[in-house]
Amino acid sequence: MSTQYSKHVGSKKTATQDQKILGSNQVQNSDGHYVWAVDNWKRLDRWLILGSEGGSYYASERALTQENAQTVLECLKQNGARTVARIVEVSDRGLAPKNDPAIFALALASVHGDEATRMYANHAMPQVCRTGTHLFQWAAARNDMAGWGRGARGAIARWYNSKDPDSLSYQLVKYQARNGWSHRDLLRLSHAKPVDEAHNQLYSFATGKLVIKGSALENPPDGLPEILQGFLAIQEAAVGGSEKQVAELIAQYNLPREVVPTEYLKSPAVWDALLQRMPLTALIRNLGNLSKSGLLKPLSAAEKLVVSKLGDAEYLKKSRVHPLNILVAATTYAGGRGVRGAGQWEVSNKVVEALDGAFYAAFQNVTPAGKRFMLAVDTSGSMTMYNCNGIPSISARIGSAAMAMVTVATEPQVHSIAFSNRAQELRLTSKMSLQEVVREIESKGAVDTDISAPMRHALERKLEVDAFVVYTDNETNVSGRLQPAAALNQYRDKMGIDARLVVVGMVSNGFSVADPNDSGQLDCVGFDTTTPSVISGFARGDI
Repeated sequence: MSTQYSKHVGSKKTATQDQKILGSNQVQNSDGHYVWAVDNWKRLDRWLILGSEGGSYYASERALTQENAQTVLECLKQNGARTVARIVEVSDRGLAPKNDPAIFALALASVHGDEATRMYANHAMPQVCRTGTHLFQWAAARNDMAGWGRGARGAIARWYNSKDPDSLSYQLVKYQARNGWSHRDLLRLSHAKPVDEAHNQLYSFATGKLVIKGSALENPPDGLPEILQGFLAIQEAAVGGSEKQVAELIAQYNLPREVVPTEYLKSPAVWDALLQRMPLTALIRNLGNLSKSGLLKPLSAAEKLVVSKLGDAEYLKKSRVHPLNILVAATTYAGGRGVRGAGQWEVSNKVVEALDGAFYAAFQNVTPAGKRFMLAVDTSGSMTMYNCNGIPSISARIGSAAMAMVTVATEPQVHSIAFSNRAQELRLTSKMSLQEVVREIESKGAVDTDISAPMRHALERKLEVDAFVVYTDNETNVSGRLQPAAALNQYRDKMGIDARLVVVGMVSNGFSVADPNDSGQLDCVGFDTTTPSVISGFARGDI
């Protein structure tokens, strides 16, 4: 009797998840099953966009951060200029919900890169660290890793001198100190030499050397930028002043919320003055405060203004507000209470609707592929065990539901399923709210994770699918079942359709179930603002 040795070896079309595909460079994932390791450049992208705050079901925040920091170092070693350029691009284009990973990665580059890379990283610092808070984060990160050489001190000096007086004044009063650093500390450290008299005055203000004679309300210092005059005036007015006087100063000098004394932040008049020229990022963070103050009522002028700002697509684009941050605002505001349960407010349905529309509008314009899509949302327990980019109200499950809804709202032919160890139908429509979508997903339950389930389900039902889009943490872990890539190949062979597979990773780990050697499979990063457009372009065959 002959022996069929091949049955003991996993081929590209028969390998199970506890088998390594013969001849592949697969590795074991966190749960011991075989997947592909994403290369360092893909992992760099994942981390810059997803971060590692909160960790995942299988790996702690500390472990993920250490692994991803090592990835940055590997990229720097391989090509320092490419690494810094990508850090700058992700930050500058607003591709990530938070700037924190980019700031930390840039600090790593300024310390651990070769001489040319360190010079490039230091030169790029003002472009990545656009606000005072960003600057303090970079300084704290860099201080933990190394001393302060001439290049790093020069980067700080350029940050201050490159800003015009009005912009710098705004940074000085809005972000006075963070992460154990202040502007006084950094100006002294960098020995920044002012480029003109206006900067000289500002540096004197920041270091406590500016002397004000008499009342700032009655006799503002000559030549001092208006926002600094307003800052000094409002501090003086806060002592024995009135809500009306504080509101008038806010309107006169366009002062940000951070300079308003706390005791005045319950006043509708004060919030109305702040709202008029409030930047969009600050607006979505303060919707609860606006409602708590009694200003944001149904049919009010404030409600009309907020809805108008949220509905302005061009304003959204210029403000570089990330869709995830709008999603957080929408989830928190619609709940009628703060994330930590502090304070309650009356919810404006018009504002909730405007936030929903702004979420989709904040993604880059998506051209429909006109293909037949199957969306598959991972419902396994690991998808609920960590928060996207460290944001408490948004789990990977909620995030994947929101991302899927962009495609549902864009493409004319979409069939949706939920999967864990098996596939189940999802009834998703473009008219559903995010809360309704999440409830529909949660109703399906979860056991293990089998990312081959979407392809097997489509084959069993003889569904004609051009593109499978899977939202997952890539932790496939069902022994004895086909690997996702093998299931895709079987589907292609038996259905006669050259179907494509897009795997949208919702966790910054080092794994993917998409075969990097197959041009019909693609690994994407969840919550990159370009992801919906990339999915559409890949399904069309443009990518």
